Amino acid sequence: MKFLDEFKTFAMKGNMVDMAVGIIIGGAFGKIVSSLVADIIMPPIGVLLGGVNFTDLALTIKKATDTTAAVTWNYGNFIQVAIDFLIIALAVFLLVKAINSMKKKEEAAPAAPPAPTKDQELLSEIRDLLKK
Repeated sequence: MKFLDEFKTFAMKGNMVDMAVGIIIGGAFGKIVSSLVADIIMPPIGVLLGGVNFTDLALTIKKATDTTAAVTWNYGNFIQVAIDFLIIALAVFLLVKAINSMKKKEEAAPAAPPAPTKDQELLSEIRDLLKK
């Protein structure tokens, strides 16, 4: 029973739960970014490149026979994945840059001066009376 208690303590630590939530959200965000790249960004790039689909590019190492499939070197798929990675990396960089920019603006905004204390108010009143 002690083993189960130790495991429960380990699994329910705040960092472990936070990490699990981060991984789940990251996986969902990865799907969104992959869809953005594949469905939104890559079609116009394909049109600009003359409709080239990199995933179809391959070099046949051994031709197919009646009993075996062809052995191919699918370098086009690698090119496509590399381009996807660069686009995703750029998108994440721009997102982080925007977030950092917003944080800097928040930090740069001057804080409102603190309200004067009772002593300061009394001294100000005395000063004003002495000026008269």
